[in-house]
Amino acid sequence: MFKEIEEKWQKAWENARIFEAEPNERQKFFITIPYPYLNGNLHAGHTRTFTIGDAYARYMRMKGYNVLFPLGFHVTGTPIIGLAELIAKRDQRTLEVYTKFHDVPMGDLIGLTTPERIVEYFAKEALNALKRIGYSIDWRRSFTTMDPPYQKFIEWQFWKLKELGYIEKGSHPVRYCPNDQNPVEDHDLLMGEEASIVEFTVIKFRLENSDLIFPCATLRPETIFGVTNIWLKPTNYLIAKVDGEKWVVSKEAFEKLKFMDRDLEFVKEVDGREFIGKRVMVPLVNRLVPILPAEFVDTDNATGVVMSVPAHAPYDYVALRDLNAKIEPIVIISSGNKDVPAKEVVEELKVKDQNDPELEKATKMLYKKEYHTGIMLENTGKFAGMKVSEAKDKVEKELKELKLADVFYEFSEKPVVCRCGTKCVVKLVEDQWFLRYSDEHWKAKVLEHLERMRIIPEYYKEEFRNKIEWLKDKACARRKGLGTKIPWDKEWLIESLSDSTIYMCYYILAKFINSGELKAENITKEFLDYVLLDKGSLELAKSSGLSKETIEKIKGEFQYWYPVDLRSSGKDLVANHLLFYLFHHVALFSEKHLPKAIAVNGYVSLEGQKMSKSKGPLLTMKKALEIYGADVTRLYILHSAEYDSDADWKSREIEGLASNLERFYSLVSDHYSRDPEKITTLDRWLISRFNRAVKEVREAMDKLQTRRAVNYAFFEIMNDVRWYLRRGGKNLSLILDDWIKLLAPFAPHICEELWHLKHSTFVSLESYPEYDPSKIDEHAEKAELYIAKLLEDIKEVMKFVEKPKVVYIHPAEEWKCKAFEIANEKGIGEAMKWLSMQNIDKAEIANFSKKFRSAELIKDEKKIIEENIEFFERELQIKVSLDSSKIPVERKRLAMPGKPAIFVSS
Repeated sequence: MFKEIEEKWQKAWENARIFEAEPNERQKFFITIPYPYLNGNLHAGHTRTFTIGDAYARYMRMKGYNVLFPLGFHVTGTPIIGLAELIAKRDQRTLEVYTKFHDVPMGDLIGLTTPERIVEYFAKEALNALKRIGYSIDWRRSFTTMDPPYQKFIEWQFWKLKELGYIEKGSHPVRYCPNDQNPVEDHDLLMGEEASIVEFTVIKFRLENSDLIFPCATLRPETIFGVTNIWLKPTNYLIAKVDGEKWVVSKEAFEKLKFMDRDLEFVKEVDGREFIGKRVMVPLVNRLVPILPAEFVDTDNATGVVMSVPAHAPYDYVALRDLNAKIEPIVIISSGNKDVPAKEVVEELKVKDQNDPELEKATKMLYKKEYHTGIMLENTGKFAGMKVSEAKDKVEKELKELKLADVFYEFSEKPVVCRCGTKCVVKLVEDQWFLRYSDEHWKAKVLEHLERMRIIPEYYKEEFRNKIEWLKDKACARRKGLGTKIPWDKEWLIESLSDSTIYMCYYILAKFINSGELKAENITKEFLDYVLLDKGSLELAKSSGLSKETIEKIKGEFQYWYPVDLRSSGKDLVANHLLFYLFHHVALFSEKHLPKAIAVNGYVSLEGQKMSKSKGPLLTMKKALEIYGADVTRLYILHSAEYDSDADWKSREIEGLASNLERFYSLVSDHYSRDPEKITTLDRWLISRFNRAVKEVREAMDKLQTRRAVNYAFFEIMNDVRWYLRRGGKNLSLILDDWIKLLAPFAPHICEELWHLKHSTFVSLESYPEYDPSKIDEHAEKAELYIAKLLEDIKEVMKFVEKPKVVYIHPAEEWKCKAFEIANEKGIGEAMKWLSMQNIDKAEIANFSKKFRSAELIKDEKKIIEENIEFFERELQIKVSLDSSKIPVERKRLAMPGKPAIFVSS
């Protein structure tokens, strides 16, 4: 219904250039959202994050701020090259995913066999969708991360980080794709984006009277003193020479060791069952313990050999219980337990067997408790009395010094799959360039700035603290893919999470680049130092070949717009991009140019299913706009869930919303041009209720609570308007100017169309409605609430009367109202004293006092009923009378202030 309207106003906004922001005397507001990666069409996840950003940008613009809201496109990294290769190979799964889920016609898809064609195709698709949904973006500042000027900018950034000592070469474990022969980051993965690298301690258990070593991987080396046995899966294992020692490991572990910089040699394959019942020596403790079988051992996790500590590991305790093994747990840690800790937690959670999902919960509960509150017992030797958190590191250190332990790297979750389709591994990479995020001084500065920032929602600040504290060094370069070459080592390309950390300031340069005033050759170190960091001098900056006036103009714009006032992003970027965004800004910029706020929104699922770009289901922005149009899509995604919660896109719900929006459009169209008549109490009620809604909407938007904002701006006001019209209201136009403005950030096209029924300006540039407390009319609101409640009460009474003819209403007698008034002013005691002096039957007073708390004084109660008898009769379709003589005496006595007696005759 609204497609023509939407396209009409998108063209009008573009022609009038109303979203092209320039510095002026107003207070600025610079808002950014993550630029999308162009390896597919934009989807509902983008729609949510970007629409929240746009609604807020529009809201701040209408509040009087000079708003800059730009967007570029991210194309660096390996995914686009990987996709081109898969399409060129006519990979069936890829072709199916992109035609079925990304809405790419097969004829177009099979031509996308080079990275350049993919970027060109999806950039065009993205731009069409972003314009079609009506985002208020300044498109003069658009760019891609492969543009030559952008690459010059990134080279400068990396030179700066290297000069500061934040980039170094070294050996580190990384997520690695054996096919691409490249480290991979979150954006490069089909599956396992959340997976981190876990460092296991491998404790060496030597087989009795043998040189064979059973390397048990553990995250709790301090529990070595409680080992009662080790576990093997009854399947085949490999014997391999690892740095000269003979290890028994799973086949999967052998493959992983190939990537860990080991001197590795295959010896032979063996049946693990042949070791069952034999004994191994526990290091440090020098105790022989048996090897037992266990189906629960995951041979694809670390070494595939597991040590058993049944007193402190619920899995081990339950496994021994299921085996009926006569092995007594050895308690080595005290954390307030009266019995064996693992036994206590297993019994508390009623764990049935090794397959019970509660077992994982029991493990996490006990590990957390013992790590934070546990104390090592006497049977742990020199570690006795230490906190578990302290003993963990000291035991590990001693085992390694004695050559009794080693290291094994593993993923925290699996599978981890590259976009090329290859299963990833952890690789110890040598001579790799890393960003030193583990640097304590750098972390301290980031944490210090974090405390000055606004994080929305507030509780995410703790999440940021934890992530910053735990952040380790990250590989920042790769050998394959699209990207900027490391300026001092041209064999390496800067990877895609490292070239996307300070691009927000590039938006200021991009306007001049796209206008032709600034070219790649002008972007020198001296120029960027002067413009972005206020270092060096204008004379040095002039070596860029730019005029003094141009340099000062660009610098002036940077000084005006920076820093970013709000970075609005999905929560999937908290663990990577948003952290790096903070680290790089803190490293390079002065305090006045550091980010002010970050807002984090939840995910989007589709009809209850998690969306996936690589497997489906997926709803593209393009498809949503084709089916529902821009304003329906916008309003729905903003209202579907509160900012920090995950949203679930449901077709049935959005169709219902579309009908509501059509009703709104018709309603405003019908009433907007009508001149107001004499103002009534009902009108004052509408104005009062509307003002309360304005207050709620502004408070919600200031906190970025878009669901609450849309709920009040649209649904609550619509409910009030329906009631107003049902009551016979004739002056709806009193609120329509402000209602259109109130909804403009959320459904801008419809609001622009309706606004122009009476105005020639753009509603997108109008002032947002202000809350006016002088327009709150408590009496009018109370009266209307009374009418609605009385109507419902009458309907309830009518249910019990066959063929009702007349409704008789009897408001409370004057003495009851007077007593209630005295009680409100002076207390119940004074009211009862006054009643005792009146010539009123004591039984009536007693009856009245019992129901006192259910009363509510309504000013002019009888008059309100008289004025609205016509409304009641229209609603009830029978006669309504205030002739109380027709009401039985005992029924009349029930009348209380605000709750009249009701009698229905038949």
